[in-house]
Amino acid sequence: MAAPDARPDLTDVVIRMAGVAVRRGKATLLADVDWAVELDERWVVLGPNGAGKTTLLRLAGAEMHPTVGTVEVLGERLGRVNLVELRTRIGMSSANLGLRVPGDERAADVVVSAGYGLLGRWRERYDATDTDRAARLLDALGMHGLAERTFGTLSEGERKRTLIARALMTDPELLLLDEPAAGLDLGGREELVSRLSGLALDPDAPASVLVTHHVEEIPLGYTHGLLLREGRIVASGLLDDVLTDEALTETFGLPLAVAKRRGRYTAWAR
Repeated sequence: MAAPDARPDLTDVVIRMAGVAVRRGKATLLADVDWAVELDERWVVLGPNGAGKTTLLRLAGAEMHPTVGTVEVLGERLGRVNLVELRTRIGMSSANLGLRVPGDERAADVVVSAGYGLLGRWRERYDATDTDRAARLLDALGMHGLAERTFGTLSEGERKRTLIARALMTDPELLLLDEPAAGLDLGGREELVSRLSGLALDPDAPASVLVTHHVEEIPLGYTHGLLLREGRIVASGLLDDVLTDEALTETFGLPLAVAKRRGRYTAWAR
């Protein structure tokens, strides 16, 4: 008799969505989404503009409720939990967050203030443990010597790395990265992807979900992929099973081919 399929321990599931839909007026942003992320997984969410990627990440980040279906994050069901408290367990980095950071705020303060859920320091006080952790995170992300620089004087790549350090400041159980390489030149992108690879390959790092438009931005160490088009899942599973010519073609509506070299992916129009 065949052995029963292995089922993940519920304590190992950090995100679970079942029958999820999100509607705004007559627009359907997501529909029929069933998805689960386990503790040791690193997921990439791919799709064209308007596919529902950011909406999916906002659900995972406890920033909104679904219209239909259930969403559980870190063992808590949305609608039955204080979202403000739940968000303290989640690290988030996004372009929208970067736009809200005051340009005259020091990089070190952008990071350390995550402990209070603030953007930059005000009148709160931090002990040496907090400031030391912020400095270590900045160093680990290639920001050594830049902690005293103001956010507005940093390059785009340095700002992205500062925001990721901030997302890690509270030692989150879940890390969400919304298009972390958007707007970077080739050098900046590769520097960031290299740093994210190191994080993804660290067995002690939190489960993570990275949203992108481009397979070239997928760091080494990412294990799973979710492809979205018009709010619906095209494919979901292990990266090598999901990133196929057929699945990418269906996702982006253009005949595409994909190849993998030294663990990195590239795609082009056929």
